[in-house]
Amino acid sequence: MKLVFASNNKNKIAEIQQLLPEGITLLSLEEIGCHEDIPETATTIEGNAILKANYVSEKFGYDCFADDTGLEVEALQGAPGVYSARYAGEHKNSEDNMNKLLHELQPFTNKKAQFKTVIALNINQEQHLFTGIANGHIISEKKGNKGFGYDPIFQPNEVNKTFAELSMEEKSFYSHRAKAVKQLLIFLEKHYQ
Repeated sequence: MKLVFASNNKNKIAEIQQLLPEGITLLSLEEIGCHEDIPETATTIEGNAILKANYVSEKFGYDCFADDTGLEVEALQGAPGVYSARYAGEHKNSEDNMNKLLHELQPFTNKKAQFKTVIALNINQEQHLFTGIANGHIISEKKGNKGFGYDPIFQPNEVNKTFAELSMEEKSFYSHRAKAVKQLLIFLEKHYQ
């Protein structure tokens, strides 16, 4: 089975490909000839995942799935949320995003946060949504050099390390994306073996 993953983020593609069973081949946007930036104009994480999946299905005719992820910080009323990638501006710089978040959080003692991933799967003219959440908190200084995005400042509740200090295999035990992908896989195995 061939499935398009509506992303050109090589980190995400590698993370998801290692979780997929052998019978499923993952194609990137680049591999299907989609070189444009798919608009992410929704006001929710779910909405952006749906927009991206629908774009690929409608324009290219593939079964596909798309994800959107946000970091939701309790003290900041869920910010950066849907704006996580461009929290510090449209240039989407992870260092700038982390620095802005740490600055915004300084007055607060509550550092609780969650990563939320929503996957929208478009298959056989049906749409299915899968949500994965990793609960944790924001630490005050960056630790680790693995992962990407906010990983150096996010520590999941289950382990005393940031996502950036965990190997890809270790991270997959706690990761929001891995939790959503596992739900996707269970669905695919049940319905498309």
